[in-house]
Amino acid sequence: HQTSGAVFVDGKECVVRSPSDAMRYGIGLVPEDRKQEGLVLQMSVEQNISLSCLTQLERGLFLSAPAERAHAGEYVDRFAIRTPSVQQTVRNLSGGNQQKVVLAKVLSSQPRVLLLDEPTRGIDVAAKREIYRLIDELKRRNLAIVVVSSELPELLGIADRIMVMCEGRKTALFGRSEATEQSVMRAAVPGVLEHA
Repeated sequence: HQTSGAVFVDGKECVVRSPSDAMRYGIGLVPEDRKQEGLVLQMSVEQNISLSCLTQLERGLFLSAPAERAHAGEYVDRFAIRTPSVQQTVRNLSGGNQQKVVLAKVLSSQPRVLLLDEPTRGIDVAAKREIYRLIDELKRRNLAIVVVSSELPELLGIADRIMVMCEGRKTALFGRSEATEQSVMRAAVPGVLEHA
């Protein structure tokens, strides 16, 4: 079952074949699997955060270590990343702090659209609350955020609109005040409530 579609940012179609294409269009992705796709585990916190904005941190032909450290330090403070220092290897952080490093890395590229794929999977309740706080802060700054989540209570708590897809097709679109667990489940799995 093959699906296709188009992506538009500010009314312009985006042809995305690589991460650099996405960044050029102002699209940032926080992937579902942070360890395999979001981080370089053997690198430090500052190196991971800087990966998406290296050209901004260059001074002449070289990367500026003080600029990289200051840049990472701003995100560590802003996102309350618990780490002994920005030189800490990211592998040694908790899952929630690793996820905040991924967010910092993606936001370093200053995207206009942020895609969050299962943003709180595998992190503890306290870290989830912190991620929700960050999402709320980013929404208030008018960043467009698209969240994919299999946790319905999470979506009901953070989303302004919920689009439900079933078998590759849009089956419903709810505003915040219209979305309930029952209405979303009815659209996600046709017939589920009628047979319950």
